[in-house]
Amino acid sequence: MAPGVGLCEGCNPLGLRDVASGQVHGSVFIAVTAAIILLAVLARLSVAGIGPFPATVDGVTPTDGGLAVTLTVTNQGESAGHTNCRVSKAGDRGTGPADFVSSPRLGPGETRTFSTVVTGLGTEQVDLEISCRTP
Repeated sequence: MAPGVGLCEGCNPLGLRDVASGQVHGSVFIAVTAAIILLAVLARLSVAGIGPFPATVDGVTPTDGGLAVTLTVTNQGESAGHTNCRVSKAGDRGTGPADFVSSPRLGPGETRTFSTVVTGLGTEQVDLEISCRTP
């Protein structure tokens, strides 16, 4: 085959021209863009209706290596899910040290109280606050 010929004579008996490289690249670009949009829509639908998650700190007890914290989290959404919560010292307005806690899976409208140990806030009893994200 001669340079620049994409099909042999047996495969292209009519002598049709090959597809231009711009057409090939354009088709690939459109396919990749459509795939990204489809994945974004599927991701959005998978978390729709989850949260918001109001939460409270019910108790703080010093323990070896950290603080044992009892938290209550509510899923006010229409779908089951879990959330990540930021536990920090009260009044630090998001500028001080913090620890992150994952809640158990909560059904729609479900409230659950659970305990965990946070290690990033020291070992002395302090007032804590919590904020939980909605996906």
